[in-house]
Amino acid sequence: MTELKPVTQTDANAAKPVQKTLPDAQTVTAVRHWTDRLFSFRVTRPQSLRFRSGEFVMIGLLDERGKPLLRAYSIASPSWDEELEFYSIKVPDGPLTSRLQHIQPGDQIILRPKPVGTLVLDALLPGKRLWFLATGTGIAPFASLMRDPDTYERYDEVIMMHTCRDVAELEYGRQLIAGLKDDPLIGEVVGDKLRYYPTTTREQSPRMGRITDNLTSGKVFADLAVPPMDQAHDRAMVCGSLGFNSDMKAVLEGFGLREGANSDPKEYVVEKAFVG
Repeated sequence: MTELKPVTQTDANAAKPVQKTLPDAQTVTAVRHWTDRLFSFRVTRPQSLRFRSGEFVMIGLLDERGKPLLRAYSIASPSWDEELEFYSIKVPDGPLTSRLQHIQPGDQIILRPKPVGTLVLDALLPGKRLWFLATGTGIAPFASLMRDPDTYERYDEVIMMHTCRDVAELEYGRQLIAGLKDDPLIGEVVGDKLRYYPTTTREQSPRMGRITDNLTSGKVFADLAVPPMDQAHDRAMVCGSLGFNSDMKAVLEGFGLREGANSDPKEYVVEKAFVG
């Protein structure tokens, strides 16, 4: 196992720990490994941090030279949560994730409290039905939005489409969604508005296929007994690989939806900062 060098490591050229010079250090409170490729973790939340559900921040560790190594991570917890949750892939040779995957409660990470992002409700025009479209760890920003009461106040129906290669890779989202209706804080607000449509592309499962294929073929509309997407009623958010995002833009625009932004709300938005 690679030895983790947390933010609290001592700089060889200084008498005090590096942590003293990094006001953005936050403490890890929990870690859960879902598969050999996926894990989630929670950290303390800076008192001054305010964010909109769906946004991302820069987090990281110090590299071998004591310099911050940072990457963009969507906040998976909702804006009302007292802690911050993140969901990550493990990349064996990744500069950051090869070491981040070894964090344990009590360790510290760097968190730059300047949230940004396009996957926010305000970037969409009002509508009736909201689609969350994600592959892999792209479900992270939607984990935040699915736990935000404002999502259900704005939309009559919310559909979470999540696709992974194997069934085990869906477990993070499955458990989160399964627990929402009984959540004492937002269960009553969620009610029956949230619908979950998980699929796999490699391992056999009850529902198979890529999100793009299930939309263009009309299968998801038939399975859920909802009409095909249209500009008047449907809104969508997309988070996945660059290839997935590009393919999804073509699919959504084929249904007549237009890409929006914080400054110019339209019918769909794409998270450009996500990689993984």
